[in-house]
Amino acid sequence: MRNYVPIQAPTIEKPASDSSYAYQEYLPSPALTPYVACYWTLDYQASSLQQPLHRILPDGCVDIIFNLKARDASTSGFITGLMSSYEAMRLTQDQSLFGIRFFAETVRPFIHYPASDFREGPVFLEEAWGLEVNQLNEEMVAAQDSAHRMELVERFLMGVLGRSNVRSEPLLENSMQYLYAAKGRITVRAMAEKLNYSERNIRRTFQKELGVSPKVMTEIIRFQNMLQELHQAKPTRFTDIAARYGYYDQPHFINNFRRLYGMSPKQALK
Repeated sequence: MRNYVPIQAPTIEKPASDSSYAYQEYLPSPALTPYVACYWTLDYQASSLQQPLHRILPDGCVDIIFNLKARDASTSGFITGLMSSYEAMRLTQDQSLFGIRFFAETVRPFIHYPASDFREGPVFLEEAWGLEVNQLNEEMVAAQDSAHRMELVERFLMGVLGRSNVRSEPLLENSMQYLYAAKGRITVRAMAEKLNYSERNIRRTFQKELGVSPKVMTEIIRFQNMLQELHQAKPTRFTDIAARYGYYDQPHFINNFRRLYGMSPKQALK
């Protein structure tokens, strides 16, 4: 049973009193919970006084994003692939985004291709879904609020799911369930023993479907679960939590955290 909600907020370095930035997450309907981690919105009003840094963390997910300020509605929707490291960018313009965060192992029925095909950069929805998606793009841009956009998206996704003859790779799904259950604290060998498959077969499946190795996915899931606990804990407990996730010395913990977050734990969690 999956019990995994990746952390993305807070994703911006800004003063706590800054009202120009708003990030929200919303749960999907029960019918879509096997596929969608959450819906999210990001709104930002740019000013000449500050250009904050927007930080995106690797979370083991694939996103469909609608740029609600796009000049051409037909190019407002795009797919971004699974990330294996953080990204940081300066916000210099107004932003209004609506996102669908899919679990990478169950997104294939919606995008019709392996998630690995989207690792190189964003792909317009039209390329994956054809011209019919342009109506959704236009409706999403014209919608008055997030509640209406979620209704539009859910109706569209349920339609795509009902028509799709593409299914997720069972070995990948089962492997990921063990990863989630172990909070990333499981080796490929242990996974192979539980699934009664060879390690080579599992590695090949992850690379083909996701474009990353099971080791990379394990690191992401472990990091995200650890991050959940660190956000809720006092700084005095950071060392104990890190050790529980396999980081037995401080340099190892800090170096790994910097690689996936781009900052030290002390900077990120202050």
